[in-house]
Amino acid sequence: MNVKKVLSIAASSLLIAAMSAGCSSSNGSSSESTNNNSNESSSAAPASTDKLIKVGIINNDPNESGYRTANDKDLKAAFTKENGYDASFAYSLKNDEQITHAQKFIQDEVDYLLLSAADTAGWDSVLKDAQAAGVEVILFDRTIDADESLYAASIVSDMAKEGQTAVDWLKSQDLPSYDIIHLQGVMGSAAQKGRSGALDDTAKELGWNIVTQQTAEWNAEKAQQIVQSAIDSGKEFNVIYAENDDMAKGAVAALDKANISHGVGKDVVVMGFDCNKWALEELLAQNWNYDGQCNPFQSSYIKDIIDTLESGGTVANKTIIMDEKGFDASTITQEDVDNFGI
Repeated sequence: MNVKKVLSIAASSLLIAAMSAGCSSSNGSSSESTNNNSNESSSAAPASTDKLIKVGIINNDPNESGYRTANDKDLKAAFTKENGYDASFAYSLKNDEQITHAQKFIQDEVDYLLLSAADTAGWDSVLKDAQAAGVEVILFDRTIDADESLYAASIVSDMAKEGQTAVDWLKSQDLPSYDIIHLQGVMGSAAQKGRSGALDDTAKELGWNIVTQQTAEWNAEKAQQIVQSAIDSGKEFNVIYAENDDMAKGAVAALDKANISHGVGKDVVVMGFDCNKWALEELLAQNWNYDGQCNPFQSSYIKDIIDTLESGGTVANKTIIMDEKGFDASTITQEDVDNFGI
């Protein structure tokens, strides 16, 4: 246990009681306290605040996608007062706003800072501040460009592997030509870099034609507009490579509006990522062709790391890669949809 924690335990109970506060906004960046869990029984005895582990959790907007909603729900269910945590949440799709949230959590003397970074770059300074303040940093969902000495652990998906698995599947389809609309996620994020990098490298190697490559920022409506623009301009394409399910959904809306067939044995191959249950159902109906898994359930891994650190132990494996795979519409089953849909 670090010095900061010892001092915190020794502090007066009145000071500790005064520290519970939270705020939120709807401008794409927000923070909130979850000390009073909505499922808590009014007759339950309140936990002793001087024993709670104080955690600041910085995530992307929960409304960004079905994946992010599931990820946020998983964290909120785990880091509750009943489970021994005083958790506050902050959200933004912008790196600079996330950094501001991180600085505030450090000033508030959290014990742990949990971070899903909007961008891989720009985190060194705030991580050094956290280290100096005795705050342990745990990365989840996304990697960052920082030395491993600046954080305790990283529980992430291998985004490059996700992209390569998808591209290898596409290559195996042996299409007569590859004319691809590439819908990218938020630029600079680990998911975008990994999923884009695999396609860029293979397209260059094999001479695939990238008809349109543009960010839709994980958004279905923006994806629909991009694909509609490609259709209106008369561009020929036979693959939609969307870096998340919502963008694939938007792309399909544009195809449907233009009466362009899609799915197994049809004019356009549709690919997404994240494995939302509704997306896997589109595969099962053979309206889509491929969906790459991205596992949102990281809280149990994070709690194990915190338990290890709280007991005075060290984290043997700093990087934990989530187990993930891809699904093909020709082989997916209802059991897959039930077991892997989020």
